[in-house]
Amino acid sequence: MLTLSAPLYPAKLRHIAGPPAQLFVEGNNINELLTRPSITVVGSRKVSAYGKTVTTDLVSALARAGILIISGLALGVDSIAHKTALASGGLTLAVLPAGLDRIYPSAHAGLARQIVAQGGALVTEYKPNTRPYPSNFIARNRIASGLCDAVLITEAAERSGTLSTARFALEQGKDVLAVPGNITSPTSAGTNNLIKSGATPVTSADDVLQVLGMTTGEAKPVPRSSDPHEQAVIDLLSTGVTDGAELLASSQLDVSLFNQTLTMLEIKAIIRPLGGNHWTLQ
Repeated sequence: MLTLSAPLYPAKLRHIAGPPAQLFVEGNNINELLTRPSITVVGSRKVSAYGKTVTTDLVSALARAGILIISGLALGVDSIAHKTALASGGLTLAVLPAGLDRIYPSAHAGLARQIVAQGGALVTEYKPNTRPYPSNFIARNRIASGLCDAVLITEAAERSGTLSTARFALEQGKDVLAVPGNITSPTSAGTNNLIKSGATPVTSADDVLQVLGMTTGEAKPVPRSSDPHEQAVIDLLSTGVTDGAELLASSQLDVSLFNQTLTMLEIKAIIRPLGGNHWTLQ
């Protein structure tokens, strides 16, 4: 538990309107996580196929670029953002509307454990045994926007509760980004209206990186994996080793495990083949 006066209380939250009097954190050091560029990704709970695709594509690229992905562990866009960040070897942080012992929705208890296991964190202002009362969800959104550098809304209907996160972000002086959608689709009416009101339109991860002050040519942080064999290969690739035979020898893995590790890293879009048994990080 971190009180508002505690030295480790996140500086980003001290100056928002109505800063939480206390924070309960499970997992990695929250301040260590927040040293990374961060984006809060939120959107519709009843996400469409389009919303799922754009959320997955954008978050995958951002997580691989070393961006901390923040969301609310809710159904729809939130859970897609968390899962994609984890699958991409990235770090993610979930802001909860209840106590740490009352994961909501309960179906996401396993996802919450995975977030912590892979180096992320769970954060809430609510004491243990606090249920997710309706008012908690809007209150939670001010923390989700307060912890990040910018907010990205990938899909939202005209009256989506997600839009409260955008309002909090604007009050906090944060950039609001939105993915445009089909003008006939009610599930994109909210994001299209945000863009008409001045939100930054996002059609690629580069748009987000630009807002965060990063460029595609900038050196990217080394990806992280919870699997030590995968991390060993990642670390070798990050030092410039590309030859498969050299990677095999330096990793000290047996051939079968080495090939399995390469396959999983390629599936996770962390590495890609260059041809001629040479590999590189994405």
